[in-house]
Amino acid sequence: MNTMALPWLQLAILAPLIGALWAGRLRDPDIARRHSLVACSLALVAALAAWINFASLDGAVAADRWDLYALRTGSPLLTIDALSAPLVPVGALFLLLVVLATPRTKLRRVSFAWILLSEAILLATFCCQQPWVIVGLLAAGTVPPWAGLRSFPGSRRVYAIHMLLFVALLGGGQTLLTLYAISSPLHLLGIVLLTAAVLVRSGIVPVHCWMTDLCEHGSFSNSLVFVVPMVGAYAAMRLVLPIAPDWVLRGIAILSLITALYAACMSLVQRDARRFFCYLFLSNSSLVFVGLETATPVALTGALCVWISVILSLGGYGLTLRAIEHRVGRVSLDKFYGLYQQTPGLAALFLLTGLASIGFPGTIGFIGVELLVDGAVMVHPLFGILIVLAATLNGLAILHAYFRVFTGTRRSGTIDLQARLSERVAVLVLAVLILGGGLFPQPGVTSRYLGAMQLLRQREELPGAAPHGHARGAFGARWHGWFAER
Repeated sequence: MNTMALPWLQLAILAPLIGALWAGRLRDPDIARRHSLVACSLALVAALAAWINFASLDGAVAADRWDLYALRTGSPLLTIDALSAPLVPVGALFLLLVVLATPRTKLRRVSFAWILLSEAILLATFCCQQPWVIVGLLAAGTVPPWAGLRSFPGSRRVYAIHMLLFVALLGGGQTLLTLYAISSPLHLLGIVLLTAAVLVRSGIVPVHCWMTDLCEHGSFSNSLVFVVPMVGAYAAMRLVLPIAPDWVLRGIAILSLITALYAACMSLVQRDARRFFCYLFLSNSSLVFVGLETATPVALTGALCVWISVILSLGGYGLTLRAIEHRVGRVSLDKFYGLYQQTPGLAALFLLTGLASIGFPGTIGFIGVELLVDGAVMVHPLFGILIVLAATLNGLAILHAYFRVFTGTRRSGTIDLQARLSERVAVLVLAVLILGGGLFPQPGVTSRYLGAMQLLRQREELPGAAPHGHARGAFGARWHGWFAER
């Protein structure tokens, strides 16, 4: 295992953690926001340095330098590999944009301390591969959204019930895996419990109502921070995918496809914009699980590409929707707002991020969706057809929302609705990443392919595990050779 030049991962986690402790003591929300921006910026710089440092090394895994946990146990606590190396800076960037694009009128409603604490937990989760530490971090990450629902006792109760179920299933499943051998039926029960926990955390139908309540009634900033990074997918890859039998993965893929289609249909008929966003996100995130659980190189590479695309595209979509709410209040999709003349930049970002989430050509999601469909067809042709159908329905829902918000009437008023400087910066950063990733996809696809092959190698190393080549076939072998040449 290689060691990085500096403790970049520790710095990336400590910056928002210390910032959370400091921001919690500040009474002026504007000062708290500025200090939070500094903490998030430091975390992003450290995360990018860790990614660059890892790319310069030859090993499959890199550990932090001066890891105190490793000095005591001999095993490092914080590590990154081909799978998690891009996730750490992408997560840090999204949290920075959440803080940067927060409107001044919403400062008193946003707890920057909770956002920074959520960032520290998120980055620590992405930097960890030890099962019990991941379980503890996933449980800790459920606390900030619960605190943000204090004004809505009904939604808070629904959220608490689902998250308690999630933590119980997660802890119980990992306990059984630790105590019993692979040949024991209780070991298999542990895998099933872990799978159920991942489904609850990811909002897979029928355990998805907590997510719609959280987005509709909670702080939209905290909701975005909790759901957009898709920590449930990380738990699935680290805890479930390497050890689960094929029938478990197939069950997850089927449930994920059902969720993708159901959520896509629901997004078409929503009146509240926040619920619309939630169902749109559920549909796209479920497609990621379809690729993760088919366990083939092409589909898994596509799923990892779509994961990054969903964070950037739908994360930007949520931030755009929050900026629109700042101008006109809660958005209802029953009427036309005609905001294009006043906010052309937000209109362009709204359409760009929405189309990127469904894999529109020239955007970061295009190659990922293409690989996901190709890989799913290799497993079962119907899977590919259903993925395309879900993406089509999502595209119709996105265009419907765009026309409702930005067209249909000419809005008149004396209030200036032009984008602020911070919003323009966020728009520019997201546009560059979405279009740059679409026009020059090779580096990102190669990185995600290496992560996919690492996961499949871990799966093959288990006793009785089926090699990934069994489902690849001639078409998959051609893709394998194409990636290897590059």
